[in-house]
Amino acid sequence: MNIDRMVLAFAGAMILISIALAAYVNPLWIWLTVFVGVNLLQSAFTGFCPLAIILKKMGKPSGEAFK
Repeated sequence: MNIDRMVLAFAGAMILISIALAAYVNPLWIWLTVFVGVNLLQSAFTGFCPLAIILKKMGKPSGEAFK
């Protein structure tokens, strides 16, 4: 699995987890979903993704979008 797919999988997991936390624990957890969405949107325009940088430093194989 390359970095691109890892970022997408992580973002999807964080969104699902935050929705569950918002439904069962506290509605303020929805802000985690907002943060993930904003980060994905800015990454699409700027190419800057903090998670991709961390994964690259950990030695994970690179994909096309986050070099």
